[in-house]
Amino acid sequence: MACVAALLGLMAVVRRVARQVGLNAEVQRKLMHVGTGLFTLALPWIFPQGWPVYMLIGVTMVVMLILRLPRFSQGLGATLHSVERRSYGDFLLALSVGICFLVAGENTLFYVLPIAVLTLADAAAALAGTAYGTKRYVVEDGEKSLEGSVVFFVITLLVAIICFLFLSSLPPLNILMLCLMVAAFGTLVEAQSWRGFDNLFLPLGLLIFLRVHYDSSVAELAILTLLFLVSLASFGVVGSLVNLSKHTTRVYVVAVFLLLAAAKFQNTLLPIMVLAAHGWARTASPCDSKFPELDVVAALGLLGFGWLAAGHATGLDGVGFFGLSAMGLAMGFIAVARRALTVAIPLAATLLFLIRSWAVSQNSDFSNWAEPLTALSLVSLAIMAVVPSVFSQMFRTNRVAKLGLLALLPPLGFYVWSFLGEAGVGIVGGGIS
Repeated sequence: MACVAALLGLMAVVRRVARQVGLNAEVQRKLMHVGTGLFTLALPWIFPQGWPVYMLIGVTMVVMLILRLPRFSQGLGATLHSVERRSYGDFLLALSVGICFLVAGENTLFYVLPIAVLTLADAAAALAGTAYGTKRYVVEDGEKSLEGSVVFFVITLLVAIICFLFLSSLPPLNILMLCLMVAAFGTLVEAQSWRGFDNLFLPLGLLIFLRVHYDSSVAELAILTLLFLVSLASFGVVGSLVNLSKHTTRVYVVAVFLLLAAAKFQNTLLPIMVLAAHGWARTASPCDSKFPELDVVAALGLLGFGWLAAGHATGLDGVGFFGLSAMGLAMGFIAVARRALTVAIPLAATLLFLIRSWAVSQNSDFSNWAEPLTALSLVSLAIMAVVPSVFSQMFRTNRVAKLGLLALLPPLGFYVWSFLGEAGVGIVGGGIS
């Protein structure tokens, strides 16, 4: 409660100073961003256990939701919500702190470095771009500056070097390679962000990258860098052929590279199928979304990070259930594109089922703890094929959100049921012993 009171106190101070010296909305928002970010950096040392952190984040998100109400939005809430652009950054920041704290575990570097980059580099880039930016490029319905991106790269590189020197024992050349890749990848993620999603994708992307490649050799890191550059060039060519904007193409590069860097190859096929199926649906049956390509990347990110967090929280790996969600989402987009239960629907369902079956056969026993999930896969495919085909008009608005939720419900329901069953067995066994 003291932490929440301190947050509200900081907001009051920022609001008062802003009125006295005439700070604009963006500066107020970044001051709050830096203040809360610096506080969250201390969480591993303030709370030795995780539950107070998750409780704090939950209460903070409720408070931020209240501050969005009209009654408060012109008072304390103005420090966060008075910018003109639509943004979910405040909620996504709290969510990413909680997931980073959970996934990082005992490795303090994996938590501190992503949050420090988000806190310091992001704020410095925004303020530098606002004050000194002259060379601008388009992102979604706004602009960012080349100067801001350069500042972000430099600050991220410095933050990464300091964190590695104090919190790791890797050889200097490995540290240098990792720091350069963290700075480059982080800069690209921040440069392509929209509606505050950098507050989620940036820290969690860096965390996943560090977890996967922390022990990689210099040669492996060099190959990964080459793969990143090849992805950037190839997607640029493909994007121009299918009429994707440059911004959307770069977002796809970030998404696919993160998938390839964080997961085994077999577990990236279904998410990539989602992107392809969405491209078909976007052309065959347009929806009302202004930026549908960005919506689908955001949906994949939320699903992926959500299942990652669920696996760490429960001890029941969620990679197979992420595959189920992606399979269902791809099926939903295909059904929307066809707009009828034609012969193409069962053929597509069969292909998706076979891809998932092959991916499961390549995964470890730890990932396949709930297998076989044949019945659940068939039920999910049937739901995602029939509902969008029969009620096609329903998916002309908020398509990605509706299909994403529909694809999530069957695997999530089974996962919760399995977890409760495991927990029930544990409680009964503990009571008996």
